Amino acid sequence: MKYTVITGASSGIGYESALVFAGRGKNLVIAARRTEQLEQLKKEVHNINADLDVIIREVDLSVSENVYDLYESLKDLDIETFINNAGFGNFAAVGEQKLPKIESMLRLNNEALTILSSLYARDYAEVEGTQLINVSSGGGYTIVADAVTYCATKFFVSAFTEGLAQELEDKGAKMQAKVLAPAATETEFADRSMDTENFDYEGNIPQFHTAKEMAHFMLDLYDSDKVVGIVDGETYEFELKDPIYPYARRTRK
Repeated sequence: MKYTVITGASSGIGYESALVFAGRGKNLVIAARRTEQLEQLKKEVHNINADLDVIIREVDLSVSENVYDLYESLKDLDIETFINNAGFGNFAAVGEQKLPKIESMLRLNNEALTILSSLYARDYAEVEGTQLINVSSGGGYTIVADAVTYCATKFFVSAFTEGLAQELEDKGAKMQAKVLAPAATETEFADRSMDTENFDYEGNIPQFHTAKEMAHFMLDLYDSDKVVGIVDGETYEFELKDPIYPYARRTRK
């Protein structure tokens, strides 16, 4: 039995992605901090397909040791796809940002993603049909005012994942690594980024996608042979692309 693992599955893009992958008949491991939302997601998945196995992992991946514990808890499963979606943002000038929050953001957006990606590549690089999808942002390709540190974390995600994709290709590996880069998306992202509640996208953001739309874009990326799925920051059209960052291959003697 094969599984799709999705972190940050309790809301937003992760939640909706679980539903679209369930629509493809994929058994799921859904991981996040909030068990109640994960239980609700499991019910919705079973409304789509009652035969699917749905495993819940309650975990805070901003705590370093939890990252290894999560992966170790999955060792007996056959993981077909691993989606690193967990992450959060921050809007504040660099000199004014709350450093405890920034520390958590760095651990979640970068450290946890890197460790889970590395462990998955170590175990599954030579397994046919496997995919690693890391969720970055349009802010992983453009620096946004008052979100400099957040964008820097997503630049890392984009560069790391694009580089891994090309490294795997160079080695003739069977796994594919891909990066999804949303633009503004109607999720809880704004609430946590601005330390507010119930941010109204409709009244404040001129263009945005719903989490459900982004989940379908993720599925488009999954189905493609491209490395990058990115929302154009001006047109808001979704585009599938080859790697964007330059990649210098080593010269071997």
